Amino acid sequence: MSYEEYTTALKAGQKEYRSRLQNGEYPYLPILDEILSYTNVEYEVSLGLCEVNIEQIVGTKTKGRTNAFAHNFMPLLGSHTEFAAKWIDLCTSLQEEGMRDPIKVCEFMNRFYVVEGNKRVSVLKYLDAYSVPCNVTRVVPKRTDTKENRLYYEFLDFYAVTGVNYLSFSEEGRYAKLLKRIGTSNDEKWTAEEQIEFRSVYTRFRKAFEAKGGGKLPITVGDAMLAYITVYGYEDSKNKLATDMKADLSKIWDEFLVLTEEQSVELLMEPPKPTKNTYKNLLNLILPDNSAPLKIAFFFEKTPKESSWSYSHELGRMYLENVFPGQVETAAFSNVLPGENDQEMMEAAIKDGYSMIFATAPTMLPASLKIAANYPDVKILNCSLNISHPTIRTYYARMYEAKFLAGAIAGSMSSSGKIGYLANYPIFGMAASINAFALGARMVNANARIYLDWTTLKDRKPEITKDPDIHYIIDQDMITPVSASRHFGLYRVNGANPDNLAMTTWHWGKLYEKIVRIVLNGTWKNVDAGTRAINYWWGMSAGVVDLIYSQDLPHSTKRLVELLKNDICSDTFIPFSGELYDQNGVLMNDKESSLAPEDIITMNWLSDNVEGFIPLLGELTEEAQAVTQFQGLEAVPVPEK
Repeated sequence: MSYEEYTTALKAGQKEYRSRLQNGEYPYLPILDEILSYTNVEYEVSLGLCEVNIEQIVGTKTKGRTNAFAHNFMPLLGSHTEFAAKWIDLCTSLQEEGMRDPIKVCEFMNRFYVVEGNKRVSVLKYLDAYSVPCNVTRVVPKRTDTKENRLYYEFLDFYAVTGVNYLSFSEEGRYAKLLKRIGTSNDEKWTAEEQIEFRSVYTRFRKAFEAKGGGKLPITVGDAMLAYITVYGYEDSKNKLATDMKADLSKIWDEFLVLTEEQSVELLMEPPKPTKNTYKNLLNLILPDNSAPLKIAFFFEKTPKESSWSYSHELGRMYLENVFPGQVETAAFSNVLPGENDQEMMEAAIKDGYSMIFATAPTMLPASLKIAANYPDVKILNCSLNISHPTIRTYYARMYEAKFLAGAIAGSMSSSGKIGYLANYPIFGMAASINAFALGARMVNANARIYLDWTTLKDRKPEITKDPDIHYIIDQDMITPVSASRHFGLYRVNGANPDNLAMTTWHWGKLYEKIVRIVLNGTWKNVDAGTRAINYWWGMSAGVVDLIYSQDLPHSTKRLVELLKNDICSDTFIPFSGELYDQNGVLMNDKESSLAPEDIITMNWLSDNVEGFIPLLGELTEEAQAVTQFQGLEAVPVPEK
């Protein structure tokens, strides 16, 4: 049979050869020596004996025997050559006895090139082997600013922790995201058991993904697996068969399609404007209707009494009921424990007839995704930013606009220019709020410097409150009902009872009203972007954020705030415009332009007039880590002074 098998392999090689020639591509195996001839190599290191996925072996180290193989490693030499006889003998041996000696390869940019054993690789690829033992020498290129090089260095960091060499991603940052989803840190080395467990999950997922046609998508198996465990969780995936995973994939296939989009998030900056059809539909909101009310469930991690965040959303829920009496029915569910009872509580609400869910914390994202997969007719919205999941919608507010106004007040009031900023979670949107505040302060006070501290660091309490030279501090946005305090918003330090000057506010009720109105007037699907995720990100012009200030402020300061507010609402002034520099002195925006909304959302740097840092995940309290796990910033390192 081996002769017939060689003939079959030869035909596959000839087909690959002709196809590549017709497309103007190189028809033989890539040669590593030629690639390295125009590459600056940083170092070489022996990795010893490793199990290598056969698909990752893509070429040969030297030029010898190049014309014996097509680009897919299938043979090109005739059936009666000495080469063919040796190939046939190897095929028989490998089928009867298996692999005896490892192949010798070089790894470069997470691809492998054969030093010794080209014919064995050819036979193994023909036999559709999954992996092969190899003695590996890694060749590491010098760092460059190309995307491929940056991805490879991310892989090296990942490999140093996990020992996994078969996983690849098409976009930066996903190796770190995968570790977060799995629940391990960037410096915690995996045990042999963890490596075996991960390979098992990966192998089953790959089988299911490819069976669904995933190989036709322009994404890697790693890209798809990350999306999968984001929805279903890594721990649950350990116990699933490939058939179970295939069934799951059918429910969330759009999650993979969205990865193929260049712009995967449809960012809606303003509420939709009414159309003629909308006005017709609005009659249904005015005229008596015997239909059942829209049942909407709100989910809070904590009770409104003990959490200012939950309290602000509870106010929004109550506002919603006042706006739509008889048309909506709402319920609040508190003490929702992400990863423990959140999915169960959402399912219970759906069984009770609730067809729309607002999950008010990014920590509920995994449960939101699972619910969306299992209940496609239920409208699921998660309060978070920069989430690329088409099965749910997300919402947030442009709080940085109000923070800019607060910064202008602080800058105008501070004679020393030293102003404190107390932040909580280093998540998407937080850096924008800090920087906007800093820019607002500097606009009216060239000497303004913002001293940043965090309330969620696990090893210490904020220190800026002890600085005698800092007289103005911006703190939490709202009071917590159970522990009412005057330390909120922007205040002047004055002993135990500070003088409150201004407060940035979230008006979630206005946001909920506008989203629910989209449902009630029948235009929910009008903004359906297909495979693109929809994110509502509205600001002061929509009334969802605002600044309330003391009437005791100087008249000129109040006038300045109103002028700036009007300009921001009319889009004639953008806080992040003109020359902007980060703490490293790097120009982040030139004087002729404004930052794009996507750059504001993902901002991970601090303005050059901010003293402080964005903390790493391990520096935060356990509660803060849970939030940051899904929405955390990868901070730009701050230079030592």
